[in-house]
Amino acid sequence: MEYKDYYKVLGVGRDASAEEIKRTYRKLARKYHPDVSKEKNAEEKFKEVQEAYEVLHDPKKRAAYDQLGQNWRAGEQFRPPPDWGERFQFSFGGAGEQPADFSDFFSSLFGGSARGQFGGMGGQFGGARTRRARHGEDRHARIEIELEEAYHGGTRMLRLQQPEVTSTGEIAVNEREIRVTIPTGVTDGQQIRLRGQGEPGDRGGAAGDLYLEVHIRPHPVYRLEGRNVVLTLPVTPWEAALGAQVEVPTPDGAVQMTIPKGARTGQRLRLKGRGLPGKEPGDQLVELEIVIRPADTPAARALYEQMRSELNFDPRAELRHRLEQHPGAAGRRTKN
Repeated sequence: MEYKDYYKVLGVGRDASAEEIKRTYRKLARKYHPDVSKEKNAEEKFKEVQEAYEVLHDPKKRAAYDQLGQNWRAGEQFRPPPDWGERFQFSFGGAGEQPADFSDFFSSLFGGSARGQFGGMGGQFGGARTRRARHGEDRHARIEIELEEAYHGGTRMLRLQQPEVTSTGEIAVNEREIRVTIPTGVTDGQQIRLRGQGEPGDRGGAAGDLYLEVHIRPHPVYRLEGRNVVLTLPVTPWEAALGAQVEVPTPDGAVQMTIPKGARTGQRLRLKGRGLPGKEPGDQLVELEIVIRPADTPAARALYEQMRSELNFDPRAELRHRLEQHPGAAGRRTKN
């Protein structure tokens, strides 16, 4: 019999990942399915694709096939090594069960109900086989939540669409809803693990897990710095100059905060423990922004004129002082 190159059948490299093999198989199964395909020899191609996938998607079968393939090329006459049956054993769905219509090459390697012995080359492959379970693959998805949900926690109903390859090779999309618990204090980029919500296992194996990567949507008022919640708080010039008690919003409700005398724009005040909850909770950082009332009325203009004449305030004096004290200031003066 001829040696079959299963990688060539699927059109993937020998270093292809399990996900690439699965994706390629699904694409080819749709292309060559006899019920829908207009390709020449579609039924034969479909069987070849199924056979190749049966070997390459199973880690143990693939490892054995790769070891064997080191010494063979597609189209060459093939006989299994004499000790093959002593080194490897494989199982399918049940006792003596082999996927139907696979080639003699497949049967010579992995056994089957039609062959009681392994082609006379040693090693008994007929009869009952050990039923081996295989754990399902993990899945990954993204979930977007509001900052308030990250702060307080909560639940979400999540709709999952899970593509599956049917026994006929068709792709079916199954939809289901699951309830997701949002942990209190979850941070942006953190993963939520849902046990058993990944790909189903084979032959009774446990299902994989679903990992949800959390992304917190931008908020119109707050922004996050790790576990800290940052708020820009507008204040009046007199509140900044004289100090004041003001109401400050937080994700857990408004609180009173003291603005110190002589506060400046950009100055940060800390509300300890008011950030995202956790073993070490974050803080809320209140960044002050002094807001000037526009001189849009005669009274406002008169007041600003009075302030300009009576306060004798130069806001740029400190700036000039720092420039004059800078080591490069003398050189600039000499150059000019």
